[in-house]
Amino acid sequence: MIKTKTYFTVLFLALCFYSNADVQLPLLFSNDMVLQRNKRIPVWGWADAGEQIEISFNNQTLKTRADKNGDWKVNLKPEIAGGPYELIVRGKNTILISNVLVGEVWICSGQSNMEFTVAQAMNFEEEIKDSNYPMIRQFYVENDMGSTPKSKLKGGNWSVCNQNTVGNFTAVGFYFAKKIYGELDIPIGIISSSWGGTCVETWTSRNAFEGSNEFKAMVSKIPKIDLDSLAKTQRSVIKNKIEKIQGSKINTAQEHTFKKLNFNDKNWPEMNVPDQWEHQQLNNLDGTVWMRKTIVISKADANKEALLELAKIDDQDVTYINGVEVGTTNKYDAKRSYKVPVNLLKEGENCIAIRIVDYAGGGGIWGDQADLKLTTPSGSIPLAGAWKFNVVEVKSEVSPNSYPSLLYNTMINPLIPYAIQGVLWYQGEANVDRAEQYKKAFPLMIKDWRTQWHQGDFPFYFVQLSSFDEFGGNSNKGSKWAELREAQSFTLQTVANTGMAVTIDVGNAKDIHPTNKQDVGLRLSAIALNNFYEKEQICSGPIFKSIEVKGAKVIITFDNLGSGLKSTNADGFVNGFEIAGANKVFHKAKASIIENKVVLYSENVAHPIAVHYGWADDAGACNLYNIDGFPASPFRTDNWDGLTKGKNYTLD
Repeated sequence: MIKTKTYFTVLFLALCFYSNADVQLPLLFSNDMVLQRNKRIPVWGWADAGEQIEISFNNQTLKTRADKNGDWKVNLKPEIAGGPYELIVRGKNTILISNVLVGEVWICSGQSNMEFTVAQAMNFEEEIKDSNYPMIRQFYVENDMGSTPKSKLKGGNWSVCNQNTVGNFTAVGFYFAKKIYGELDIPIGIISSSWGGTCVETWTSRNAFEGSNEFKAMVSKIPKIDLDSLAKTQRSVIKNKIEKIQGSKINTAQEHTFKKLNFNDKNWPEMNVPDQWEHQQLNNLDGTVWMRKTIVISKADANKEALLELAKIDDQDVTYINGVEVGTTNKYDAKRSYKVPVNLLKEGENCIAIRIVDYAGGGGIWGDQADLKLTTPSGSIPLAGAWKFNVVEVKSEVSPNSYPSLLYNTMINPLIPYAIQGVLWYQGEANVDRAEQYKKAFPLMIKDWRTQWHQGDFPFYFVQLSSFDEFGGNSNKGSKWAELREAQSFTLQTVANTGMAVTIDVGNAKDIHPTNKQDVGLRLSAIALNNFYEKEQICSGPIFKSIEVKGAKVIITFDNLGSGLKSTNADGFVNGFEIAGANKVFHKAKASIIENKVVLYSENVAHPIAVHYGWADDAGACNLYNIDGFPASPFRTDNWDGLTKGKNYTLD
């Protein structure tokens, strides 16, 4: 009897608590927020089923009731730019949101180059001096993954721009917002929702894939289960694949022997270094891998001090020579440089062994080949090339790229239907291996977001990949980066209300994260000001229009000439053009600007049929601009098969 009374008392209290649950709002609705001007303003949240809700904002008051699931939503009438205001939501409790502005709201999304902060960008010490902009605010979306769409963000907050906060703003987004604010003099809100190293497919909804002829067969293989189950499946798939590659079980039992000089690694498989292992045999692996390389030391260098340089290692390394630890670092983008003490190097064979732990995203030894060497008193021993490897641990966590839609579900879906003006997007590096398919995947994502938001074909402006010499790709070897840039140009030409900022001239051949984010933000702002805000100006560089062959010469015409073509060379010649004949072998062309056209030829090609411009991973030497300062976009005139043709998104 006592137990029965206790049970009903607990039940009664639980029901009382539930029936008096507080009205809740999405994290986006909080102090210092920016609402979109000149559009209806959706306000939504959660409460008890049937609870009456009252929303007040700047002389508007609306009432509604939560539905049977506790969901509610209203649409405030459009407001002009202004503030600060208060937003008040009343149910069984009252929520007061203060310092609310109305202005322009842009989503900034993509991978690490959009995630890249003002504090990481060049000239931060100077930029911070001009950062007191209380009308510019950022909402930062905390990283999260999910196998099904979520209605609530894991975390996030609004920050008012000042010297104390600007360092954490997305650099591209901030420099865009700063310029737009300077031109319009109205509040600007940027919603930063990015995750480094992520592919476009993880930012696209399952619904979009199910409606796509290109992807519906792929997505049909993914069960609708929770993230833990997906992780278990993912771990099993990766584990089986790796054990087949290395011919041994994945375990840590013997790893204490792997650092020793006399360990026999002849049966270990090999991979090329420097290059992240996701580009090779270990796709989608987050875990622990040992890598070994045997080198020969001369008698003259034996027992002498030396310097070991290992480029960059993603994420953490513990490095040994002949079984002795010489250094450790836990930062994915830091160059490794370790002193080798006297008496450690021996005459003859020596072993460099590295225990690498990768927590998420890319993994392995990467960076510039020139930074991978052992320097002894006699000179340098190059360490690039084949290294032995053995995987000893597979992390159980699912990475954002393990399955499609994982980031859409948690970092985009909860933002909908917040009123926005448009999207800034910087991504593509993680898709270079299947650049040809990006011509379908990227437009699909844009269409998906527009469909889900129900706010029309809002502006979608993106950054074409900068220069980075990841694979040494060029016209004759093929270039995945050039193919991805081409896919981005294709999207510009085929998807309405898009804009593309060309950035090959502000990249860094040795760093996938160039620090010049000022020019990137300014070029995006020029597109927005011209295309949307009716501030007429030149906002694009030359775009290939047509080709004409006259004997051995080729004449190229362009759209978006602006004030006319120019080269940055003192002699007026243009770098970056190549010509090929029927044999498909490309040769450097001599190119000149004549009457706002580019005329080119090569003594090695008597009968040209194809032209490339900037067709390389590193296109930084290209120097065709319009007089207004915007670089020409890379292009090709042929349609010959590239390296990524037939390379499609798969789950294995």
